[in-house]
Amino acid sequence: MSAGSKQPSQPAKVEGPMQSAGGIAVRWVMVVPVIATFLTALALIVYGAIETWHFIDALFISDHHPSRDEALLLAIEIVDLFLLATVVQVVALGLYQLYFNQDLHLPAWLKIDDLDDLKSKLVGVTITVLAVYFLGQAIIWTGGSPDILYLGAAAALVIAALTYFLSKIDH
Repeated sequence: MSAGSKQPSQPAKVEGPMQSAGGIAVRWVMVVPVIATFLTALALIVYGAIETWHFIDALFISDHHPSRDEALLLAIEIVDLFLLATVVQVVALGLYQLYFNQDLHLPAWLKIDDLDDLKSKLVGVTITVLAVYFLGQAIIWTGGSPDILYLGAAAALVIAALTYFLSKIDH
């Protein structure tokens, strides 16, 4: 092989404290959250696909068609489901990388080198989910305008706090 080519990915070598019996036990205990978060993401994807079918059925097949606002809300809720599935999948992949294999062939934006990387990814996608949730609420809002401003201010405050948190852990 040439000097610039990569060899096939091997499982990460455990060094230092993770070589002890306790370290190996901690590592294998982490199989549970990796599998659980992966299955959660898969369940959300399946649920999102089922909801997508119900949405298409409501729009084009059934006798009762949703109003424009109802259709927009349903579409946003479906996007929100898939975004949440993405968050959970990023956590599953991140935990797997941290405990088992740092050499996965993933896009650069999914590469997790340490816990701060995982927190950054999680917080970044959480900000997007919050924004999508607020958008969905704004579309269907029937209360007074000050009430939606309170919800928007609360979402903005949380997003600002998370952005500040990101600025402190970003590399």
